[in-house]
Amino acid sequence: MLGDILLINDMHKDAAQAIFERIVEDRNSKEQHYRYIVAISGESGSGKSELAHALGKLLKENHVRVKVIHTDNYYKIQPLLREEWRRNKGFDKIGIDEYDWIKIRKTIRDFKEEQECMIPCIDLIPEQVDKLITDFSKIDLLIIDGLYAINVHDIDLRVYIDLTYHETKINQIIRMKEAMSDFRLGILENEHQAVVSLKPKADLIVDKSYQVVTSEEHKKRN
Repeated sequence: MLGDILLINDMHKDAAQAIFERIVEDRNSKEQHYRYIVAISGESGSGKSELAHALGKLLKENHVRVKVIHTDNYYKIQPLLREEWRRNKGFDKIGIDEYDWIKIRKTIRDFKEEQECMIPCIDLIPEQVDKLITDFSKIDLLIIDGLYAINVHDIDLRVYIDLTYHETKINQIIRMKEAMSDFRLGILENEHQAVVSLKPKADLIVDKSYQVVTSEEHKKRN
């Protein structure tokens, strides 16, 4: 999203390095020119965008042409109308179905087929949706981040950040994409329930200390 604030630090870079090593191992087992996709999910303020950016930079430094896609750009309801829509529809409508999965699947298909693709991009200052054109024939690897990103089909590596919105309040305050209120807290709770439901899909877990472990290791520890 345009105008977003990223707070990248060493923990994001270290986690990106661990994920990068897994990607290298996976890609070496694939056929040449395989179109690899990584998805990163987590709650608001958990560091999804920071981790995606740090991973993208690391891949670029290792001569992999990479594109980061933010699924929060794919909401069905535009930003200026979303709060009113949510108030009218109620909290039970908040969650996975708010995304336009048809557009997300088309973006992935265009990447797989090395096509030119029109991608929505929210500009946070005017709160409007712009359209960007990407030539996927020039991209080797796709990173998709967002609350429900690991729910996407055709993902090669699913990463889940295991921090709840209760544990990321300081990041939410600093980034402040939406004003904090009782209504906003209700949204975060509903998003929490939806995001947690996707945790079993993950291949890698970024734990509460921001260490990267496999989902099997995480289950043994917990």
